[in-house]
Amino acid sequence: MPGASTRCRGRPPRATGVFVLVAVLLAAMTLGAPPAQAKPSAGLPSGFLWGVASSGFQSEGSSPDSNWTRYIADGKTDDAIGTSVDFRHRYRSDIALAANLGAKVYRVGIEWSRIEPQPGLLDARELDYYDDLIESIVDAGMRPMITLDHWVYPGWIADRGGWADAGTLDAWLRNSKLVVDRYLKYHPLWITINEPSAYVLKEVQHGGISQRSSMLMFDRLVSAHQEIYRYIHWKEPGAQVSSNVAYIPTVEPALDRLFLNRVRGQLDYVGLDYYYSISPTDPTAAYAAKNEFWKASIAADGIYYALRDMAQRFPGKPLYVVESGMATENGKPRPDGYRRADHLRDLVYWVQKARRDGLPVIGMNYWSLTDNYEWGSYTPRFGLYTVNVKSDPTLQRIPTDAVAAFRKITAANGVGPRYRPSRPSTICSLVAAPGSCLLPAP
Repeated sequence: MPGASTRCRGRPPRATGVFVLVAVLLAAMTLGAPPAQAKPSAGLPSGFLWGVASSGFQSEGSSPDSNWTRYIADGKTDDAIGTSVDFRHRYRSDIALAANLGAKVYRVGIEWSRIEPQPGLLDARELDYYDDLIESIVDAGMRPMITLDHWVYPGWIADRGGWADAGTLDAWLRNSKLVVDRYLKYHPLWITINEPSAYVLKEVQHGGISQRSSMLMFDRLVSAHQEIYRYIHWKEPGAQVSSNVAYIPTVEPALDRLFLNRVRGQLDYVGLDYYYSISPTDPTAAYAAKNEFWKASIAADGIYYALRDMAQRFPGKPLYVVESGMATENGKPRPDGYRRADHLRDLVYWVQKARRDGLPVIGMNYWSLTDNYEWGSYTPRFGLYTVNVKSDPTLQRIPTDAVAAFRKITAANGVGPRYRPSRPSTICSLVAAPGSCLLPAP
């Protein structure tokens, strides 16, 4: 899911005002800072992990009872989910698409609501599906990245109060241990909880918990991560476990106090999702709060500053870009003219530059392999392959220009030494302010 997504039919979250305020305060001090100069970026090491990302609920369709099917039924979204892109029945062909891209990692989610539709009752058919899904990824020559919680829990958990209920943590751990025991033999990369801050925000927005209970939910998510981290490492000491944060420009260090800082001792790598940028002259990231992602600035050089910030705040930890990509409106050209292939190459350029400058980046997933259900709407399109869910009953996977670009990148293990970004570096990027403005990339 897009990292800064704040899908909501109500008023925008207060973080939008923080973006604009910080930009105004820093503008006078830093507007004249020189932009980063584009220089050749060395290729990436042979073990670099190129991946594609998806989530269970957003792509599978045929959705069982969950908190999110209830939000949809209650009219809290623009679109019903329906079939989505029907990954549930087309996963083998989608895995083949990913393998043909040269991907080494395929990120998927294991949906709790599918495998335990009622308390203590496991659905053998759905377990067989996930067994074949994970085995198919491995057979295709890719490593699974398994997400244990991508914002969706069973309807019976919702009946008990969701994360406000004291029993949810134990139920979550019981399910997660089942998943770990089942798939540990494939040595996946693990993501325990997808974008915890955005998860809590969504639950408050849609009524899963009250605003008063938001800190309680953070506390329980921290405990969930810590407990399952210890369990995974008890089973496999060399496992790689993390949680991915939605990197919010300027305010991320403050947000990380709520979750990531509290689990820094239980992170084998730091996962981050990068989508949007901001500068004193470009506050369009605010559009992300209105669900108009295609209008939000996505300056690719911001990924360098996000990685540098994480490396400084979590020294010694490998870094993995768990999600990054760009949105279009129903597949139409973006208002700023940025094409998906150019944006992909630009992102890779800046990741290579980060690695050349000593930042320990080990992998990068593109969000997403196909278009999917973006938490309430099919209008935002993020896929390497576009799918017209609302108008094409065949759900054909149509390649965008970024498919060929992705293949060339994985074949060459990056962009070539002569490549230069299609867009100039941001003047006074505020992605990781103030350092991203005062100390532009060399």
